[in-house]
Amino acid sequence: MFIVCRQIILCVPPAWGKLHRQEQLDRRILHSLCVLYVTVMDSNLPCFILFILIGCVTCSSDDHHHHNATRRYDYCVLGAGPAGLQMGYFLSKANRDYIILERNSGPGSFFNKYPRHRKLISINKIYTGRQNREFNLRHDWNSLLSDKPDLLFKRVSSEFYPPADAFPLYLSMFVKELGLRVRYGVDIGRIRAVQSSTGRSYILTDQHVTDYTCSVLLAATGLWVPQKVEFLGSDLVEGYESISTNPEDYKDQAVLILGKGNSAFETAQSILGRASRVHMLSSSPVRLAWQTHYVGDLRAVNNELIDTYQLKSLDGLVEASLDKIVIVQRKEQGRRRSGTKNKEKKRQLYLTLKKYIQDKNSSEVTGDELPGYHFDNFSMRKPYDRVIRCLGFRFNFSVFDRSACPPNSDNAKGRLPRVTAWYEGTNTPGLFVLGTAAHSRDYRLSAGGFIHGFRYTARAVHRVLEQRYHSNPWPSTKLLTTQLQSWILKRVGEASGPYQMFEVLGDVILLRGSHCEYVEEFTLQALPQFTSLSGHEVTHHGLIVLIMQYGKKKIDYLGRGRAETDWTKAWQSNFLHPVLYYYDTLPTEEEMKLRPQGWPLPRPKAIHHMVEDFLTEWEGPISHIQPLRRFLEHCVQTDLRAFYAESCFRSSLTHRKPPLFCQQGYLKHQGVAHNMQLWQRDHDTGLMPVEQDADTSGADPAFPKYLAQAGASVSSGLKLDF
Repeated sequence: MFIVCRQIILCVPPAWGKLHRQEQLDRRILHSLCVLYVTVMDSNLPCFILFILIGCVTCSSDDHHHHNATRRYDYCVLGAGPAGLQMGYFLSKANRDYIILERNSGPGSFFNKYPRHRKLISINKIYTGRQNREFNLRHDWNSLLSDKPDLLFKRVSSEFYPPADAFPLYLSMFVKELGLRVRYGVDIGRIRAVQSSTGRSYILTDQHVTDYTCSVLLAATGLWVPQKVEFLGSDLVEGYESISTNPEDYKDQAVLILGKGNSAFETAQSILGRASRVHMLSSSPVRLAWQTHYVGDLRAVNNELIDTYQLKSLDGLVEASLDKIVIVQRKEQGRRRSGTKNKEKKRQLYLTLKKYIQDKNSSEVTGDELPGYHFDNFSMRKPYDRVIRCLGFRFNFSVFDRSACPPNSDNAKGRLPRVTAWYEGTNTPGLFVLGTAAHSRDYRLSAGGFIHGFRYTARAVHRVLEQRYHSNPWPSTKLLTTQLQSWILKRVGEASGPYQMFEVLGDVILLRGSHCEYVEEFTLQALPQFTSLSGHEVTHHGLIVLIMQYGKKKIDYLGRGRAETDWTKAWQSNFLHPVLYYYDTLPTEEEMKLRPQGWPLPRPKAIHHMVEDFLTEWEGPISHIQPLRRFLEHCVQTDLRAFYAESCFRSSLTHRKPPLFCQQGYLKHQGVAHNMQLWQRDHDTGLMPVEQDADTSGADPAFPKYLAQAGASVSSGLKLDF
């Protein structure tokens, strides 16, 4: 018996190890095979028991080793929401070593629960009258960026305000069709940073004590921890995350909602037809998105309570600081709680002020501690059946070790991590924050906290990573200076990145004399670090920054004078419009800090506003194109008009240095014929090849002399449609 057992113990483990290395069979199946092998070899019970015991020890040891294994990647993306998947796409396209870790069983799990009343407020405008994909993304707030033209949100919903359930479906489709590497069921509980001879890295530990080590950590967990305010009686308040969404549960009840954001108004709107009255309280007045141009403010789709308030139908809005209020119950007088088991009506809740409370530790008060006792016209003197907290969400800082935790933001009440202008955590090099959690950079200013904004900031972060870790410069387009005007017109007419992330992302044009480099969607606040982040140098010719921005004046946004149509007063435009800043040198960090209040950039050497356009097309020859050309001519110090061949011929005979268009065209046997017959003849004989670069100097002392050259046939602008 001893010999047989020894054979079994010595023979089985090698086969076990071989199969384990190949990872072809589940351990439990393998264990069953081993037991079967033992049974065949020897039916003696003691030997069988001995084998089982040793097998269990081996399995236990192997499982422990498996769960404690360390997996190493260059990039770890934490969270399979829209921001994490967007970054996953860029990393996948660049063939980088990455993994996306998600604690739930599918992507976009936040949207399985939120918004609670299941309607998104992100626009899904399918029909724009245009086939231009880039232009259409201006009005598609849900799709992520990819190289698949049909991988758009409209495949899962055609509704203008889509149902929330459609978004996880879209994200699942995004993962599947792009083959992104996502590992589900990985709940990261601790993140720490370690320093070694090879540099700084991050270690993420999951619920199985498995470690994931990466050189770069991309946190895309979003905001999902409910924001709470502690005050006396806060334990009597229900949370947005747990309230009933059945309107019938609020039938004939008085409801107080703490907060005036979209979640608060969404909740109020759902119960308007059932509740007896709905009051909303916050420290600041309601802010309407169509007035502030900030999509995080109250959207019209949720603002029905404003109607019922202003049309005197029992609902209302009140301003009060939450740290001064108290939610209490009134002490029962006369009969105390009896021992009867009869069902009593739920006790009502009162709002009072902290200064009236005598016992600061008790949420039960007498009548003289209520505000109505001190002021009989107090607006909220009547009791409520429910008080609901709708104060938004905060970033989950708890999983970060002290060595890896980014500091709290200075804005947004500290709910967000503080990040640099290129979305790297302050004091946490190699840790980048993506998506809604990175909104501290443009909080209440632009769209960085929303999908239609952070899909572009995620792309900007990826370009920073490519330059820093792989020496791949920020993508750029090399243009002849004579082509610059047309390229700018193309960008302002269709580009979705600067349009959505106005005053945050902008195009940087590096002037090089006869040519220029066009760098798209750079993070504006990082302009002083442009060279190191982008990999492009700024020469003595200077640079132009193209951004989209709103006017800064407070106006009546529905009044008669809300729009500016006169191009000579373009700087007074109120609606979104292109603005060009010209600098002869790169702005410094100090200049960025001291920029005028409300300005996205420091004061430039020259600035040009393109007058707002009702159709957002900016293609008017007189209102848009000609003023733009004049500004560009001032910046590059040369004539940028397009000339016919006859005019170039005349100019060549009468000027030492003809206009740049003629130098790069006519004098290189290229040109624009004055009539169709000449054009056809030139085209047939091959005299109009593709434009080539020319090496000519930039500034020309004779520039003012031929700006107003008489007799030249000119085309003021060239519109390209790609």
